[in-house]
Amino acid sequence: MELFGIQIIDIPDFLELILRFGFNLLVVMILVRVLYYPIAKRKDYLFTYIMVGTAVFLLCFLLENVKLQLGLALGLFAIFGIIRYRTNAIPIKEMTYLFIVIGISVINALANKKVSYTELIFTNLAVVAVTFSLEKLWLLKHESRKTIIYEKIDLIKPENYQKLHADLEKRTGLKINRVEVGRINFLRDAARVIIYYFARENRVNISDEEDSLIDNRNSNDV
Repeated sequence: MELFGIQIIDIPDFLELILRFGFNLLVVMILVRVLYYPIAKRKDYLFTYIMVGTAVFLLCFLLENVKLQLGLALGLFAIFGIIRYRTNAIPIKEMTYLFIVIGISVINALANKKVSYTELIFTNLAVVAVTFSLEKLWLLKHESRKTIIYEKIDLIKPENYQKLHADLEKRTGLKINRVEVGRINFLRDAARVIIYYFARENRVNISDEEDSLIDNRNSNDV
């Protein structure tokens, strides 16, 4: 049956769409919900990854018959690869997950009959396995940072580093890995100090976006 020259339903193609979409969504959910979210705790990126993966998959799958497979795939990588939100640039780790989600969605959508289901499943499992190994087995910790306007100008000297480190830990309540001194304003007796710490160990819930906004508001203060 057709409507305005368009077939209402093609059962084999529709079943293939459902099967591939479900498989792609399962892989994306494992990557972003099981592996990424428990560590980063970023609901905004969780929403973005799932929706981008869904949109890219459906876009590639439905346009597959236009015979623009290679050009379309490269175009999507080029477009999404340079994404920058209007407020802040995407952190490198979040950008990597975005790249993985887009890549997996493109592969699952554009894999043709020359690619067996075994190869397709192995490709997805390989990506999940490598991501799992890096996040869970090798225990690569996500180091966060915060910028602080610091008034004890005498402690920024290199010989007073230990005192500076101890004072910042006491005042922030964070277990700080390292400290960097940024811009110094002797007229105001203040300096911009950047502290680095593992957010998961310190159970800090302030997001990088909120911290970036604080940095931007304070950028002209020192």
